[in-house]
Amino acid sequence: MGITSATPHKPSERTDLPQGTGRQRAATAGTDVQRERILQAAAQLFAAQGYANTTMAQIVRALDVTKPFVYYYFRDKQEIFETLSWQPAVDCFTSLDFAEGDPRPAVDKVKEGIERLIRATVAHHPCAFFPYREPQVYRPEYIAAQKKLAHHFYDRLCPLLEEARRDGDLHFRETKITALAALSLPGFLYSWYRPDGRLSPDEVVAELAQLAWRVLGLRDRGG
Repeated sequence: MGITSATPHKPSERTDLPQGTGRQRAATAGTDVQRERILQAAAQLFAAQGYANTTMAQIVRALDVTKPFVYYYFRDKQEIFETLSWQPAVDCFTSLDFAEGDPRPAVDKVKEGIERLIRATVAHHPCAFFPYREPQVYRPEYIAAQKKLAHHFYDRLCPLLEEARRDGDLHFRETKITALAALSLPGFLYSWYRPDGRLSPDEVVAELAQLAWRVLGLRDRGG
């Protein structure tokens, strides 16, 4: 099943990044552009050489700006790293947020939601992989917020799995173990995925989605 054009509904709780910022006090279109410049340069450095080996001085040099310019938008290197990691987490863990009253069978929601999560993981390369590669970097406040997002996702996934099982569309035994096993497939993308690999990003998403559905015991209904 392909991704539908429907936009997932975000959870009712806030999904803001739980941290302070640099000296910037109000965002504008211009400041958003500058923040994005900094984030893109830093993402390349973090991906290439890791968090510990990346310095603010290197980020400044990559941008050809001054240190005060970067510190105007971000408090420190850790804030940049957490900011880069946060949007992938939000997009992945809100992938099951469908419109209220969505009448589709539970199995269709499960399939679409998991495919959305895999697609978001691939689309946010390399930033989606930072938490897997360097989990020790994040502040306790960030980790707590990320766990809250993960609970938000699994609180939606597990009841949908059980409903789909009752409908006869999925076959599995332990709900939480099955859910975690299926989602471990995109979780290990960080160890092998390359955007320039043999398969295109869309092909990787399709392959992983099919494998995840097998873990869930998807029963073929003839299309």
